[in-house]
This record gives sequence, C-alpha cells and structure tokens, in this order.
Amino acid sequence: MQKLVLRPDGLYRHSPLTDAAWGRGNAFPALGMALTLDAFPKTHPEYDHLLQTFRQHMARLAEFQSESDGMWHEVIDEPASYAEFSATAMIATAMAMGVRNGWLDTRTYQSRVENAWRGVAMRIGTGGVLMDVCESTNKQASLDAYLHRAAILGQDPRGGAMALLFATEMAGWENEFL
Repeated sequence: MQKLVLRPDGLYRHSPLTDAAWGRGNAFPALGMALTLDAFPKTHPEYDHLLQTFRQHMARLAEFQSESDGMWHEVIDEPASYAEFSATAMIATAMAMGVRNGWLDTRTYQSRVENAWRGVAMRIGTGGVLMDVCESTNKQASLDAYLHRAAILGQDPRGGAMALLFATEMAGWENEFL
C-alpha cells in the first residue's frame, strides 16, 4: 500500500487518482499498523521497520491535529475541511495503543489522545447520534470531491464502531495514565 498511496510528505492519499489525504484514508493505515504491531512478533525481521513506519505516520498526523478541539479533519492537511469524527477516533486509538505499548512517547502523545477523546465525546449525543462522520467515500477524482463529502448527523455504523473501539482503549487508558 505504501508504494501505491503513501505521499512523499508521509501522509496517505486515498487512491492514485488524486493526492488528497482523506481522513479515513490515513486513519485506516494508522489503526491497521497499531493492531498489527500489537499482534506482530517482536522477533520478526520486519518488526522494526513496521514500528518505524508507524512512528513516522503518527508524528506526521500529530502535526495536523486541531489545537482547538483535538480533532483531525476530513482531509487531513486541509484545515478548511470539517473536523471528522471517525478518522479522529481511529487515529487517536492508534496513538493510545502506541503510548500504552511504549511505541510512542507518553509526554508527546498523551495530551493528543486526551484532546481527541474530548473532541469525539463532544460529538456523541443521546441515542447514538453522532456528529461529523464522513459519508461513505469511494475513490474520488479530485481534492474538491473529497472536500464536498457530507458530514453525517445521526447514527452511523462506521462512526459508532470507531467510537466504541476508541472508548475501549480509553477505558484501559484511564486506569494507566489518568
């Protein structure tokens, strides 16, 4: 996947059709690498490469977290795009796993995870209503097409699943770090 969609700046584009760094297009590799590292044997010859790749991606993503609300945007490097729920939950879950497992520096990433948790929690309403989950997104042909993806207000299985995954990680986090 890195050969196909990793941009030279360390962010992932969603598809070879455009260089747009779609939020979930970066969140899936972040979470996938964290889940893989969690299960991957440390003695495997590719473990160190995977860990380095994960750290580089987390560091790059950290640069784009909104200071005002702890969120990442629907297009990661486009601050004019909206703060997106599911990408934030996935990226922050990956960062929390990184801190918990000692792959990432606690001083650098703890506050990022906590800020993301506040941002996500503020977008969860009663009855499972979520705010700012990007609609289903196939490969788009332009940055403009990504920028015009609708933000869902309501229930959404993608956002709900990622919120539960993040909440589960944070439940252990609170015992260890808070």
